[in-house]
Amino acid sequence: MQTTEHILLESDVREVPEPGGARKLHAALRCHSGLRRRTLELALIDYYYLEVRTGRANAPREYVLDLRFIHHALGLTRHIPWRSLAITLALATLAGLCAWRIGSSASPWWQHDWLPVCTAMFLATAGAGVICACRLTETLALYSVHGGVTVLEYTGGLGTLRMAQPFVRKLAAHIRLARAARRASKGQHLRDEMREHFRLKEAGVLSEKQYEASKMRILVHHAPGAHTLASAKP
Repeated sequence: MQTTEHILLESDVREVPEPGGARKLHAALRCHSGLRRRTLELALIDYYYLEVRTGRANAPREYVLDLRFIHHALGLTRHIPWRSLAITLALATLAGLCAWRIGSSASPWWQHDWLPVCTAMFLATAGAGVICACRLTETLALYSVHGGVTVLEYTGGLGTLRMAQPFVRKLAAHIRLARAARRASKGQHLRDEMREHFRLKEAGVLSEKQYEASKMRILVHHAPGAHTLASAKP
């Protein structure tokens, strides 16, 4: 019975479109981070798939994700560098005090003894502000359902999530649509997810370590069927 089920599953594997081979385009997004010199291009294609193009402009990585195996909880995070922000504000305060002292003096500002100090404070404030801006980031990430691995992660500057918001809403809707297209049996769906992780490993999206970790999470999380899943090779 298990052999027959295995053959049926193999014959019913859904073909994932190749990058650039979509029949229907539903929505698209393009993000660019000048400071990090990275780009992200996403496209919802053929209802159940997400086409991804990410990396540097001269060496992008292209692959397609099957949304049936993407977790509905999208990773949308913002990192605020509080320490860098505090240092920038402190330097700005000191620079302001130096400028006030020079301005309140009777001697001409270009002859004031504190002018070099004030100049250094303003330059330090500008440098700290640039560092703070670089460390103020927003990240978009996608994870697999049971394997729990990161299949997409893009970090950009402030405003990335606001720009991506309309696309993210459509992506969430297509993930819900794809969930309805999963196999009726949990065991069948888990086999499919294992095959999806294997496909992503072969495409270079997942490392060997990530692939093995995702496989173990599925097997441990669904221990009663672990022996059956282990026999379902991609």
